[in-house]
Amino acid sequence: MSDAAQPTAAEVRAAAEAVKTALDRHLAAVERRSGEDDPAVYEAFNELAAAAETYDELLYDRYDEVTPFEIPGAEESLPPYTGPEEPNGLSVLIRRDYAVVEPQRLLAQAQRIEAADDEIGSGTGASGTVHGALGLLFGEFEPDEIASRHKEFGLEEGDSTLWVTAADEAPEPGEWLEAPFEQADAQRVVCRFDVSAVFDDEIDDGVDELDADLDEDEDLEPLDADR
Repeated sequence: MSDAAQPTAAEVRAAAEAVKTALDRHLAAVERRSGEDDPAVYEAFNELAAAAETYDELLYDRYDEVTPFEIPGAEESLPPYTGPEEPNGLSVLIRRDYAVVEPQRLLAQAQRIEAADDEIGSGTGASGTVHGALGLLFGEFEPDEIASRHKEFGLEEGDSTLWVTAADEAPEPGEWLEAPFEQADAQRVVCRFDVSAVFDDEIDDGVDELDADLDEDEDLEPLDADR
């Protein structure tokens, strides 16, 4: 960044003051919260996140320094819950991503399924393509079984998420089948569970840093086995 484009010291100072103000407002909202999902707390959280991000950027641009804390942005958190306090119905929305890393293994598994179907006269001849093999695989096994045996099927796990959403009433049979995911409402999520390699990387990074610290410490003495 050129000197002309750098923020001034006064702009950095003003951004710091904005963070202090946002901190005070967030604490006040928390102290006055009316329930677990108080929208005032959510709004104050977002204001604090935005102020902290602005300050961090200006601090870096002006002084090449960063803050020691990180507040997740609003897009990384769920909006306030607006569903019923005591849901009469639930929808469980699951997304699991996979990469097809061994197509031949996938095709071989599909051919086994199709061979068994041929014995009872219901073979489809679809096992010769990845598209057809996936149809056979997911038609034969439950999603949970595929998740636990994905390597057998030539698949590699990616991210996954599970949302439990509240409903006022259970829908009528067949009501949403034409557009099953159209009404996924983040404001009705009772709870969610995420699995991602990102979390593993964060843990590994922490372990690597600890190992590096131990390697650099030359004053460590070996444990006395007699103690």
